[in-house]
Amino acid sequence: MTTPKIRVLIVDDSAVVRQTLSEVLSSDPEIEIMGTAGDPFAAAERMREETPDVITLDIEMPRMDGLTFLQKIMSQHPIPVVICSSLAEEGTQSALRALEYGAVDIIAKPRMGSKQFLEESRIVLCQAVKGAAAAQLRALRPSQKVEPKLTADAILSPATCAMAETTEKVVAIGASTGGTEALKVLLEALPADCPGIVIVQHMPELFTRAFANRLDGACKISVKEAESNDTVLRGRALIAPGNHHLLLKRSGARYYVEVKDGPLVCRHRPSVDVLFRSAARYAGQNAVGVILTGMGDDGACGMLEMKQAGAVTIAQDEATCVVFGMPKEAIKRNAVDKILPLQAVAGAILTHAH
Repeated sequence: MTTPKIRVLIVDDSAVVRQTLSEVLSSDPEIEIMGTAGDPFAAAERMREETPDVITLDIEMPRMDGLTFLQKIMSQHPIPVVICSSLAEEGTQSALRALEYGAVDIIAKPRMGSKQFLEESRIVLCQAVKGAAAAQLRALRPSQKVEPKLTADAILSPATCAMAETTEKVVAIGASTGGTEALKVLLEALPADCPGIVIVQHMPELFTRAFANRLDGACKISVKEAESNDTVLRGRALIAPGNHHLLLKRSGARYYVEVKDGPLVCRHRPSVDVLFRSAARYAGQNAVGVILTGMGDDGACGMLEMKQAGAVTIAQDEATCVVFGMPKEAIKRNAVDKILPLQAVAGAILTHAH
């Protein structure tokens, strides 16, 4: 029995983008283009005839912007939506707001480039659509207000003395589809003196800096987009920059990160596998590995290496995942010590870190 194809509605005011997305997505035998629309009104007309499995949605459009349309979809008839955004600095905030409004993922609009670039774009676009089709849509969570962080927290961090010890813990976290909101829940629950954290969230370049800044304003810990040679400190999370791999390294008692180019690994750059393998090598039993919601198998092999190196490994459970792909694959490989609901992950990290 053949599996039904994922039916996609493309909404973008550019005819060139609609054509390019149609060609790219149609190249995958599991995906079918249901239709295209130049604005939300045309999309609504098309949706009266037929309901798509996934919508790809531009944000800047005439007559009605994508955010308004997204809110209408989510309040009236929730459908998995993938935001297809240009790599413009000013568009990153709107795209991140779309994730808070219920969009499943952000992808960068395909643009002309080398054959390798176009092939990588095809892999990323098709993966995002498949992840969205598998997503469990959820009610939106009200955001919490957090007291502003004091600069003294960073200056007087317990890490200043603890880093001299080789038992300092490091937390490596990997996430994909649905991960932006999962990371927000997890990081908001951590205290200002929690162990240093390194994160790979599958996301296009330019968006990770805005995402890190947004989390920094919502959490007790500080959050920043990682740069090569950044030290891993207590009370700080470093997020892999989009389109670059992130590795954990060590020099004496100091953990630091390296940001690297390179090919797609497990269909992604940054790749969770790359981060987890480096954590297994350089932190070993001092590491805690966490794999969150996401499509595919990125991170499963790396998490097994972490466990074999003596690290504690945690996977988000199926009930709280938007897509139970990455955790499921890690569990299948016997790479996971604990399977927990998202709300319990922060507590488990703190328990094992102490």
